Amino acid sequence: MTAAFTVRVSDETASKLNQIAEKLDRSRAYMAAEAIEAFVEQQEWQLAEIEAGLAEADRGEFASAEDVAKVVGKYVKSTRQS
Repeated sequence: MTAAFTVRVSDETASKLNQIAEKLDRSRAYMAAEAIEAFVEQQEWQLAEIEAGLAEADRGEFASAEDVAKVVGKYVKSTRQS
């Protein structure tokens, strides 16, 4: 089952969507649906990751100061080097 609805976008965005759809030989509706599906998928993933992180924090699962220092040390050169 699919649902249909109207979405308002700026003239500039509509023009860009039309250009992309034409280059890909797809309809504007197809391209808009693909964009919405990708956005929803990305938002679902991000929210799930945030919720998982909050659950870890609620359980007290944090990196130790030593763990953080090790990671930072891998990517930041010491200014004390001669």
